[in-house]
Amino acid sequence: MFLALISLAIAVAAVSGLSGVFWPRTSPIGERVAAVLMAVSSLLGLAGVAGSLTCAAPQTTLSFPWPAAGDGLIGLDALSAFFLAPVFVMGALGPIYGLGYWPQRRHPGNGRGLRLFWGLLTSGMALLIVARHALTFLLGWEFMALSAFFLVAAEDWREECRSASWVYIIATHVGTLAIFGLFALWRRATGSYFLQPAAAGSFGLGSATLMFLLALVGFGLKAGVMPLHFWLPGAHASAPSHVSAMLSGVVIKMGVYGLVRWFGLFPNPPTAWGALVLMLGAASALLGVLFAIGQHDLKRLLAYHSVENIGIILMGLGIALLGRSAGRADWVVLGLAGCLLHVWNHSLFKSLLFFCAGAVVHACGTRQIDRLGGLAKSMPQTAFFFLIGAVAICGLPPLNGFVSEWLVYLGLFGRAAAGGTGTVAAVIGAPALAAVGALAVACFVKVYGTVFLGAPRTCRAARAHEAPLSMRVPMSVLAALCALIGLAPVLISPVLDAACACWLAPTSLSPDRLRSLSPVGAISAVAFSLLACMMGLSGLLRRSSAPATRAGPTWDCGYARPTARMQYTASSFAQSIVLLFRGVLRPNGRPPRVSGLFPAPAHLHSQIDDAILDRLLLPAGARFARDIGWFHRFQRGLTQHYVLYILLTLLTLLCTLFPFKSAFMQWFAR
Repeated sequence: MFLALISLAIAVAAVSGLSGVFWPRTSPIGERVAAVLMAVSSLLGLAGVAGSLTCAAPQTTLSFPWPAAGDGLIGLDALSAFFLAPVFVMGALGPIYGLGYWPQRRHPGNGRGLRLFWGLLTSGMALLIVARHALTFLLGWEFMALSAFFLVAAEDWREECRSASWVYIIATHVGTLAIFGLFALWRRATGSYFLQPAAAGSFGLGSATLMFLLALVGFGLKAGVMPLHFWLPGAHASAPSHVSAMLSGVVIKMGVYGLVRWFGLFPNPPTAWGALVLMLGAASALLGVLFAIGQHDLKRLLAYHSVENIGIILMGLGIALLGRSAGRADWVVLGLAGCLLHVWNHSLFKSLLFFCAGAVVHACGTRQIDRLGGLAKSMPQTAFFFLIGAVAICGLPPLNGFVSEWLVYLGLFGRAAAGGTGTVAAVIGAPALAAVGALAVACFVKVYGTVFLGAPRTCRAARAHEAPLSMRVPMSVLAALCALIGLAPVLISPVLDAACACWLAPTSLSPDRLRSLSPVGAISAVAFSLLACMMGLSGLLRRSSAPATRAGPTWDCGYARPTARMQYTASSFAQSIVLLFRGVLRPNGRPPRVSGLFPAPAHLHSQIDDAILDRLLLPAGARFARDIGWFHRFQRGLTQHYVLYILLTLLTLLCTLFPFKSAFMQWFAR
């Protein structure tokens, strides 16, 4: 029954965008019908998810005839249901947000296509999560990949969007090729394309390690793991903001789902697998937050924080893999619970932050942080929601980011207490996670202070207005969910227990019940109480001192007429941290040159290029194109030349079929 609800939800989501075809391009009816259909799809899907998670039902499967695969197979278990939840939540909230952010009357050229591919994206992700056959999985994967490509390229008249969309599609299909290789090796080892746990001894260490590396590349590219993240900042920054929220909050989690699901199919993973995943997670988290600090584009900054949080998720998965290798169910539960809960948490607070960034872009028309300022006065609700998302992403109580990071910390400390390799993992992982938290706080203090506090830096920022209700409602829902998980984490303990038990089912380990969330709830409650007391005390002091206050100028630091240009900018705020890590970030820019008695106006320009795309891949591609230029002489556009090429190719293929060896042996035989 629950799987039938999920299947119906997938079908409704897939056809939801077709409603726009029946109304004119400028009519708002089509977008409203699409939003209603997506809401219906999400309600059906969430009902199936809730039933699967709360009833503790075993995995259910459903076969349907498919000539390409014999029987297409889909299934639903607690792990699939866990990853389906953010898909359907964001699948419903995005179209509602889009009613105000991307209305059909203002975007008649691409509004209908955006809603069509939104529904296909949602259905593709849901299909790959419930897939239990390789071809079903690849069908959902391709629906997701191609739909995301068209969503990123929604504003294809902009060079930035075209470049970002092409980098994305190339990266995602490189990952798809790796997944094809993974499925081929799996078929060779197990004799089947069905995604079922393999028996012990099904494959040797060499083939298992090769499958592990292919999974790491294929799914790591989608997840945005360093150094496979190069497509992510440009795509997330260039897409419409609610698309960016879906990409960052949900789509990249499909890579995490692939890793979690595939690693769960191996009976005895080597210790090196978990150690490598843990190290990659620590590197992604630390480098992601460092590159985020140096960004001037608000959405690009948030995109690098997605790399950071994927790193935290991988650290939890690495702990779980190490626990599975060592036969320690407690490590598995702590690591996997931290990994899975951070999947939920990141989908909530990162989607909230991108929604808030979209509200800022909608009001001010720019993503440049240094051109904003003072928006808390004109956009108080957006500023409040952004503050909630910022506190959550920094891992501070009393919000949800603190809960999942607490579990990862407990897993690392548990490894340290075990001694041996566990101590090495904890010595590397725990300080890295602590440094990530401190740097994230510095980054979001910079962002919030520059964007929402102070005085407006431009006329557009001075004329900013609050986002419409259709945009604020999804933000309020996400903010409430962040607070709920942070203040009452024990409510989700049964859900995490069910998902961990599902992942441990193929092994002989008995899953422990997660008991580590009660102290987290107490810490969050204390933090919330202290925050409420501070706010109440501040309000009382303000009221008691109100009659004695009088208006007057603030301290002007020696300037009689201070202007907005005298404020700290995002660049100046982050300069000390950027210079501290300049060996990694390698900042470049043009300092202002002031000369002469009457100098001309000068400007400071600073920039931090991406370590992989801008410094490695693009220069290597340009060098390859330059070196291979001689090959253009064979592309003259003459038909007879191409016929000759085809003839030579056919002759070469025929030569490969000729039995040269046997003929040679006959000629020289006695």
